[in-house]
Amino acid sequence: LAQHGNQAHEDNVGGKDELHSLSSVFQETNEQKLYKIATELLKTERAYVTRLNLLDQVFCAKLTEEALKGTFPVDVVKNIFSNISSINTFHNQFLLPDLEKRMGEWESTPRLGDILQNLTPFLKMYAEYVKNFDQAMELLKQWTDRSPQFKAIIQDIQSQEVCGSLTLQHHMLEPVQRVPRYEMLLKDYLKKLPQDDPDRRDAEKSLDIIAMAATHSNSAIRKSENLKKLLEIYEMLGEEEDIVNASNEFIKEGHILKLAARNTSAMERYLFLFNNMLLYCVPKFSLGGPKYTVRTRIGIDGMKVLETINEDYPHTFQVSGKERTLELQAFQETIEIFHQKNETFKSASKDVEEVSTAELGKRAPRWIRDKEVTMCMKCKEPFNALTRRRHHCRACGYVVCWKCSDNKVALEYDSNKINKVCKDCYSILTGEEKAEGKKKGILEIEAAQFSGSSIMCGFLQHCEKNKPWGKVWCIIPEKEALVLYLYGAPQDVKAQSTIPLLGYSVEDCPRPADPPASFRLSQSKSVHSFVAESEELKQRWLKVIRVAVTGEVPESQMPNDATGLVRTTLSTMN
Repeated sequence: LAQHGNQAHEDNVGGKDELHSLSSVFQETNEQKLYKIATELLKTERAYVTRLNLLDQVFCAKLTEEALKGTFPVDVVKNIFSNISSINTFHNQFLLPDLEKRMGEWESTPRLGDILQNLTPFLKMYAEYVKNFDQAMELLKQWTDRSPQFKAIIQDIQSQEVCGSLTLQHHMLEPVQRVPRYEMLLKDYLKKLPQDDPDRRDAEKSLDIIAMAATHSNSAIRKSENLKKLLEIYEMLGEEEDIVNASNEFIKEGHILKLAARNTSAMERYLFLFNNMLLYCVPKFSLGGPKYTVRTRIGIDGMKVLETINEDYPHTFQVSGKERTLELQAFQETIEIFHQKNETFKSASKDVEEVSTAELGKRAPRWIRDKEVTMCMKCKEPFNALTRRRHHCRACGYVVCWKCSDNKVALEYDSNKINKVCKDCYSILTGEEKAEGKKKGILEIEAAQFSGSSIMCGFLQHCEKNKPWGKVWCIIPEKEALVLYLYGAPQDVKAQSTIPLLGYSVEDCPRPADPPASFRLSQSKSVHSFVAESEELKQRWLKVIRVAVTGEVPESQMPNDATGLVRTTLSTMN
């Protein structure tokens, strides 16, 4: 027992020694962290002084030298660079030398609080620079556009190695962001500083004053970060787009797929969204990072964003502005974000709105796709590859034949350029009365009108007696719940045929030669065979038709957002 007791005592003593050793390591590590923070402060201060010298002794000096020749006003240069010379002098001649001296004697005097406290009286200089920053950016933009000599001097300096491939605007952001940098480093320093350290009082006092100055700069910092992003986008667009403006606020950017109106193909595009505009861009080849060409600039004012349903491409939506209407598809990796931030779509009308008469010619229309129609949407004549080809009305977006699009008029949304329009739009835009047309026949009801308020609609394969199979757009409208309309495509303005369902027999028993998901409607010698895309879809159709053939009005089988379905569903004709 005595031996066990002695052994326990030795283990206890050994454990205390180990704890003391660990404590020493902890103290050393903490001191190393404080030294590391001080080293970081000195390193960033040297880099900062280099930037200040570039602004003061290079950009400002050379522009002032040219201004004294009378090329442009000296006051312009003074108002752009504000008090940068005073800021440079303080950091170059006082703060940086003090920090370098302290780091040289860190072992005997490991403290920062007293040096940073010397900074606080000079923070007023930053308040003046930050206050002037927006005006400086505006002046810089104005005179870069106005004076070739002014622009040439800046571009010459920016091309030099000392600029690090950054613009003057990037370098001018540095003073705005420096005070918050001091605050961050000082907070980190205090976290590692022991409570009883002699430097704590000076460090806490310095932090209070610097934090207050940083708070006053928060708005300018947010603006500077936004401006920095604007500058990056400006360079990505080949420095050709006028976007570097304090009123432009960047919101979001990303890859997108653009659905073509003519052949339903998807093309990769890139969007930049701001508070006041959307830039629709085309990627271009570049070895120096991503580059884009702006294809269209769409103003946010009056813009409408609508979620759409597309048979060939999931997750599509439509952006409609005065300048242009686009149908887009999100990339698969962005779908979750798309749904999470989908409030705009949820609150918007589900219908893909047509251009109203009041907006005709003033807002770019959504083009109806070629494959959504089989006949001219005005004269109802069927299209063919030789004598009656498809054309788009630039005012309403309808697909029409050459006879119905043989009119030209200036369109406001296209900078009053002359465009081809259909005869109806020409009459509205020019004020000329159009001749009274003949009364519509029973088949001359647009598929889109019915689909928006239908009990059931969708594609089915159809065969009548011994005729060949064909894909048709089928609709049972709410207003005529006992009639099945068959269209060639979702946007056709005239039905190919109708089937009055009352009295028809429904046959759901597949015959040996029948394809899957098939059913038949028969009455006397009339037999119509149909094939749905799935068994589930077939049962939905049968549920409606079985009620309709008895003379009762069936319940709607369409989802809540079916209103916009026909306007955005593409047919894949066999």
